[in-house]
Amino acid sequence: MNSTSTLKKIPNYTAIVAFFMVAYLSLASVFAQNTGTILGNVKDKRTQEVLIGVTVQVEGTNQGTTTDAEGKFKLSLPVGSYNLKATFVGYKATSKFNIVLTSGNAQQINFELEEDAVQLAETKIVFNRSISVASVETPNSIQKLTTEEIKNNPGGNFDISRVIQVLPGVGGTAGSVGGFRNDLIIRGGGPNENVFYLDGIEIPVINHFATQGSSGGPTGILNVSFIEDATLSSSSFNARYDNALSSVLQFRQREGNPERVQGNIRVSSTEVAGTLEGPISAKTTFLASVRRSYLQFLFKAIDLPIRPNYWDFQYKVTHKINKKTTLTAIGVGAIDEFTFAVPQESSPEKEYILRSNPNINQWNYTTGFSLKRLLENGFMNVSLSRNMFNNRLDRFEDNRQGDERYRALKSNSQEIENKLRIDVNKFIGKWEYSYGAVLQYVKYNNDFFNVLRREITNSQGQIVQPGITVTFNTAIDFFKYGAFAQVNRKLLNDRLNLSAGLRTDMNSFTNDGNNPLETLSPRLSASYQVSDKWRLNASVGRYFKTPIYTVLGYRQDGNFVNKSNKYIRSDHVVAGLEFIPTPTTRITLEGFSKMYDNYPISVRDGISLANQGGNFGAIGNEAVTSTGKGRSRGIEFFIQQKLTKNFFGVLSYTYFQSEFTGKDGKYIASAWDTRNLVSTQLGYKFKRGWELGLKWLYQGGAPYTPFDLATSQRTYLTSGVGTEDYTRLNSQRLKAFSRVDFRVDKKWNYKKMSIDLFFDFQNALLTANPAFPQYTFERTADNSGFKTTDGQALKLDGSNAIPLILANEDANFTPALGLVIEF
Repeated sequence: MNSTSTLKKIPNYTAIVAFFMVAYLSLASVFAQNTGTILGNVKDKRTQEVLIGVTVQVEGTNQGTTTDAEGKFKLSLPVGSYNLKATFVGYKATSKFNIVLTSGNAQQINFELEEDAVQLAETKIVFNRSISVASVETPNSIQKLTTEEIKNNPGGNFDISRVIQVLPGVGGTAGSVGGFRNDLIIRGGGPNENVFYLDGIEIPVINHFATQGSSGGPTGILNVSFIEDATLSSSSFNARYDNALSSVLQFRQREGNPERVQGNIRVSSTEVAGTLEGPISAKTTFLASVRRSYLQFLFKAIDLPIRPNYWDFQYKVTHKINKKTTLTAIGVGAIDEFTFAVPQESSPEKEYILRSNPNINQWNYTTGFSLKRLLENGFMNVSLSRNMFNNRLDRFEDNRQGDERYRALKSNSQEIENKLRIDVNKFIGKWEYSYGAVLQYVKYNNDFFNVLRREITNSQGQIVQPGITVTFNTAIDFFKYGAFAQVNRKLLNDRLNLSAGLRTDMNSFTNDGNNPLETLSPRLSASYQVSDKWRLNASVGRYFKTPIYTVLGYRQDGNFVNKSNKYIRSDHVVAGLEFIPTPTTRITLEGFSKMYDNYPISVRDGISLANQGGNFGAIGNEAVTSTGKGRSRGIEFFIQQKLTKNFFGVLSYTYFQSEFTGKDGKYIASAWDTRNLVSTQLGYKFKRGWELGLKWLYQGGAPYTPFDLATSQRTYLTSGVGTEDYTRLNSQRLKAFSRVDFRVDKKWNYKKMSIDLFFDFQNALLTANPAFPQYTFERTADNSGFKTTDGQALKLDGSNAIPLILANEDANFTPALGLVIEF
């Protein structure tokens, strides 16, 4: 067991006060039918102009309304779950599914309608394909989850990074910590190959306790109460996005309620969160939230040695300057502290946690402004943002906190990015085109010290093991800049869609950074509508990513030894088909191939960085060369059923192989080469506010590298972990990962207030889920020290220690109770 997995393996306790409050309110409820409100607007997708007179109807009923002169609509309906459809002459019908209406908070549902040339020409009813999220430039490899699919995900714990693991091609941490982190492994690519955008502004960190140089962590930062929907693209990236090799994940936030102040309070077994929203003026609305963890108190109560503690904050302010111009301000940030305490009762697993993991002090934020201006036949976006990530890591041998003689690790680093992005989107007849540019000013610094192993001498003073220490102090600043253009065209009565894009990115730091031809990245996609229900899709593209800052900022003998590193390159080829048998059912089948070049390889170890970064800390603080290659190929199958007769669900299966080369040029399975990914999520809505959810995740066994037992014995006292034998890199595999999560929700609705009580059971079938084995030494029965083979004090080189390999396989059932109060 390690500290990461422990974050999800503790028993959760019932909030007794919340339980009795709910019981009291249940007895006090009346059986009168309560109502809720849906607010929203409807716009033209291409121009972003509001549409007047659009019919918005509750599917399966005669209830509906039309948009007013400002494109707005409002519906008052009995509480429950609904599908809404927007229809307008000359436009394709669009539906929104599974809108859960309560008496506590008004729901905000916005539509963007697309013109329909066929309907205009022939005046006929067109099959409703709004369940498809494909666009002209991204016709394949794209999925979308709505706010209700995010909120009520079994085992998701309101964490978007966990929720999207039900989508095809998306895996967890490939077993490195038993699937308990949010390192998104998408189609066999690394977790730092994904980029995240919040309302068009890039947010580099979306998880607490993030690994520097990567993107994962145990739990997410974003507040799901803000999210209108989340869209995942795993290929066919629009040319406006830079640094994406595996995915672009876009979060779209709703606006605050323009009519009244409202909010919610969420209490669960591990945290409490509050959200407030409403109008500031007739043209301005706000959203604001704060969340606080109390894991540290629970862990202390049950005598676990770790003390995770975090806060996060989020806000959005929207101001409509005039009918054509809207200014939006957003912000998201977190404060993380991960410390340790000596447990009252020890065990090998607890001792391993104390010795192997650093103390973590992190904070990060992203803040920015976005201006949208409507133009003739189009619109323009301008965003200005700043993000900062401060990361402090400290570890001492034998957990001797604060004693500098035993310091094994110190890393005090900051990453700062200031970004200006501009994009223009226009159309002329059947042609759509967009273009834009990005300018970034980057600062990175790091005060780094790491003892890889101590020097050991014999009784005669002779060195029997030379010491290895990495130490440097670095600071860099430079510019990054790029430009893009994309053009789309519909042909054959909109049956054939073609899109072509071109992008280049440069920087002022690396040796070849100012050569635009080095990162010239063309992309082309096409889709053909065979019939109302069938569509064929294909895309090919080349994508680049800047070397990570820990690599660029690394110094050796005072020199920046990695300035010759190149942008990592990935070439994608994807083809597949989409079948929509009914307006609420979508089925896709795709095959994909990704080929990597210029992938960083460690000079010290001779292995690809594709096989690092699965735990807390940082990767890339070393000399690397851009000589590695990689490949990932596979096939995906996906079924999505939107709310129909109280039932909804998804099912996906992915098979892939992910391999990367090291210094020897041989392709070896990467750390996330789990081969098989299966996920399914089912939901059913009963009467009187009851809802049931079930989720099953399956992931094939992850490769891992066995320990070099001799070296591990010599270096364990310093490093706190075993040393892997890279001559047998990823030669063994863990058992498969599998987990069933189960969730029950019960909602009560009162006048202007609603309550959602949920029970969430993770790993309900008590499946043993393996993580990487852990190396340690046996300790004495009273835990006063280490056992030795000769009964003497433990030698510095560990030669008289008794090695112990912890299997790190646990079967833990984690029940959780939560309460959401809307008012």
